[in-house]
Amino acid sequence: MAGARGEQRRQALPGGPQSRGEDCPEGSGKNRRASRGRRTGSDLGFYTISLATAACKQMIELRMQSDHQNSGGQLKAATKDAAQASDMGDWETGGATYQAGALEPTKGSLKGRGQEEDLVSGCLRLAGHHLLITVPLPQVVDGIEVYSTKVHCKVTSRFAHNVVTTRAVNHADTAKEVSFDVELPKTAFITNFTLTIDGVTYPGNVKEKEVAKKQYEKAVSQGKTAGLVKASGRKLEKFTVSVNVAAGSKVTFELTYEELLKRHKGKYEMYLKVQPKQLVKHFEITADIFEPQGISTLDAEASFITNDLLSSALTKSFSGKKGHVSFKPSLDQQRSCPTCTDSLLKGDFIITYDVNRESPANVQIVNGYFVHFFAPQGLPVVPKNVVFVIDVSGSMHGRKMEQTKDALLKILEDVKEDDYLNFILFSGGVTTWKDTLVQATPENIQEARKFVMNIRDQGMTNINDALLRGISMLNKAREEFRVPERSTSIVIMLTDGDANVGESRPEKIQENVRNAIGGKFPLYNLGFGNNLNYNFLERMALENHGLARRIYEDSDANLQLQGFYEEVANPLLTDVEVGYPENAILGLTQNTYQHFYDGSEIVVAGRLADEDVNSFKADVKGHGAINDLTFTEKLDRKEMEEALKEQDYIFGNYIERLWAYLTIEQLLEKRKNAHGEEKENFTAQALDLSLKYHFVTPLTSMVVTKPEDNENKTAIADKPGEGPVDAEVIPSMAYLTNSRPPQTPYYVDGDPHFIIQVPEKDDAICFNIDEDPGTVLRLIQDPVTGLTVNGQIIGEKRSSLDSQTRKTYFGKLGIANAQMDFQIEVTLERITLWHGAAQSTFSWLDTVMVTQDGLSVTINRKKNMVVSFGDGVTFVVVLHQVWKKQPIHHDFLGFYVVDSHRMSAQTHGLLGQFFHPFDFEVSDVHPGSDPTKPDATMVVKNHRLTVTRGSQKDYRKDVSVGTNVACWFVHNNGQGLIDGVHSDYIVPNLF
Repeated sequence: MAGARGEQRRQALPGGPQSRGEDCPEGSGKNRRASRGRRTGSDLGFYTISLATAACKQMIELRMQSDHQNSGGQLKAATKDAAQASDMGDWETGGATYQAGALEPTKGSLKGRGQEEDLVSGCLRLAGHHLLITVPLPQVVDGIEVYSTKVHCKVTSRFAHNVVTTRAVNHADTAKEVSFDVELPKTAFITNFTLTIDGVTYPGNVKEKEVAKKQYEKAVSQGKTAGLVKASGRKLEKFTVSVNVAAGSKVTFELTYEELLKRHKGKYEMYLKVQPKQLVKHFEITADIFEPQGISTLDAEASFITNDLLSSALTKSFSGKKGHVSFKPSLDQQRSCPTCTDSLLKGDFIITYDVNRESPANVQIVNGYFVHFFAPQGLPVVPKNVVFVIDVSGSMHGRKMEQTKDALLKILEDVKEDDYLNFILFSGGVTTWKDTLVQATPENIQEARKFVMNIRDQGMTNINDALLRGISMLNKAREEFRVPERSTSIVIMLTDGDANVGESRPEKIQENVRNAIGGKFPLYNLGFGNNLNYNFLERMALENHGLARRIYEDSDANLQLQGFYEEVANPLLTDVEVGYPENAILGLTQNTYQHFYDGSEIVVAGRLADEDVNSFKADVKGHGAINDLTFTEKLDRKEMEEALKEQDYIFGNYIERLWAYLTIEQLLEKRKNAHGEEKENFTAQALDLSLKYHFVTPLTSMVVTKPEDNENKTAIADKPGEGPVDAEVIPSMAYLTNSRPPQTPYYVDGDPHFIIQVPEKDDAICFNIDEDPGTVLRLIQDPVTGLTVNGQIIGEKRSSLDSQTRKTYFGKLGIANAQMDFQIEVTLERITLWHGAAQSTFSWLDTVMVTQDGLSVTINRKKNMVVSFGDGVTFVVVLHQVWKKQPIHHDFLGFYVVDSHRMSAQTHGLLGQFFHPFDFEVSDVHPGSDPTKPDATMVVKNHRLTVTRGSQKDYRKDVSVGTNVACWFVHNNGQGLIDGVHSDYIVPNLF
């Protein structure tokens, strides 16, 4: 949950120390009630008075609110009611309570209110005894009050749609940056984030990660309110929302995320991390669950609160297909102790449930998309052959080794007698418990326990030989029929470091293991701690049909190890295949699984090729412990439409979004082991879906920035920061740039028109270069970074006899980075990349993203190409296409520098020389030869020039129409503006 970070500042309550209840004696029952909630000197929480009537209550409460909200009209009405009241009232709320006398010293803060002041005293006298009211004032931390945090979770068919809404106000007189941490499940994707600032809502926009980060940093530096959500960690374990809140502003954050709840040990788990960091007046978590199969169990627990306190703040219920959970702690229930001002809401809030399983499978179809859940019960467990490959190198010394031994001893208690096992220990060398797999008989288990207890750490880390020994042992046992025919094999490796003896190259170890396993059984890699190459372990596990899991160095590490083994301890089926009628399904997610484990669930989703189909059939085939099994699920149209009847619990196209979620998740896993074009395709597909469905994934981030003036319309790829993506822009446009372009780019486009925007002047200068077709011009040269950009001029299709009307353009560009050994040639037909001697060629008909060693190239079909060299150098090449039968004009290229802040001060060239600050003055504006274009005198670089006011086009946003850019035109090939003369920039070739 979201919580504000910041140092709590000590501030006095109205009326000084007495308002903190320091004069309140303890002893009587009524005053013991008061002492329960006494506040500390630094508290900002409550202002308390005695009350006689309900009308007095309303009048005084509104009086306090009017200090904060100016609710004058309501106050007058309440005052009138209080004056006429004669009934006795008894009203008490949670929080600190004080003696009536505590009100008296506060009169100074209430002066100047005339009759109302007397009514306050009158209300108190009318009571005749102490009846109590507490009026909460905001708890402010470093000027920021977070007064509401609400989480609403809606779950339909395991797919959870969660909305976190947090409201805050900045009471300080300066802008304050606040960080809100929202820790989400590893598998969750953020889908939306909005800021509502003083009543105006600004939506978030999904972009490539670095684009979002840079846009936020710029907004903060300018004092604007901005928000950033970025994915961090290996599997989206933590999201951070950082917000710069303007002085006096109220801000509402609404963060939405979605996840597919995975079945784990027989239950679905919805995990919420709660950490508001201060008392919140309105704090609430609600969950509404709808499961067509019916709910069989529902529970909720919190790690930060006792069961007694939890039960008083928690309600939960379920019946049939619907379930509901609500957690709404009062301010008193949030306190870490009765007299404390800090919150105890810090930990895990977990909702678990399961569904009825009258049938092993359930299929649901909505709007042409389907999801298929499969989790059979009551099947006998398939015997397993397990080899434990355990790191016993010197780095495992101490607690890690003891915890590993504890876990292995506990696992040995759970091994079934039909199973076969062995232990392989590795350090600098490799040792085994037994030469072959042995059956888990009581005698062998007892011997194994003695072996585990005597394990000692020593030496280096030889991962390669240890894994190959274990794999060979499993293969040999199968070949020699030493294990049951209907058994399944598993390798579980635990290590806390990287290979440093024997074969230590990760890619070679991967290759060796892949070849040895040959797809026959899974490899599970457990990485103990953080001092290891986890990506390597994960890639190696994934390509061998397993998974990797990090074991965190903590007191419960042994329980983490045991917990993982429990997940794979009971295979019910092997070689599972989920099949559908041929040509009936499009975009099918993974439908083959090496194992189905008890307590888990297989989920497959896809799109129907024919949305009007009247029936649907699915078959699940697998090998069981005794025989081969086939489960068939059939649906007719009437059953398909059942789901649509529960509109209150269904959020829109939830099955389509579930399909997109699963597809992205699986593409991200596939790309970890892919290379070259295959990896690029997986990346492009995942990016496309992430952007289409507004998911924040490891490839994307979401940002929203409060715009200046009224420029809050569209945010296209090469101009981030303007708001939501233009609906007319193809999705891939949203991840074009991977660094923040400045608001004032430098570019050359058209006949070739050079446009230099000067931010200090809020103006631009432009010039043309007139040269013959075939001439190559140096646009950028940076001797420090090794970057150069050259452009070759082309002419019109048919030459004009009048050279003054001849139009020329750029028809070819050469972009090179000598340090990175990259060259890119861009022509009107294709884009060619060289990395050393390796060559790749793409057409302008492609939509593709290429990333390699710090270079990123994105081609958007028939539109543009974006080239980024790391963080800080980004170019955009725009393709202009004309009607093919146009008799004169040619297709041509435009070149835009949208980020150059990492280029050196030595950068030069027709464009590069202007990357450094320069100044100019314009005076004596007067009519020119064209009455619509005035002339003026410009002083620049110690030259006095005659310039003409005109306009050129910026085609980044719209390649067909362009945007007008007003500029001062420098004549004669930019003479006097550019260093030297234009012929100095002619070079012999593109590279």
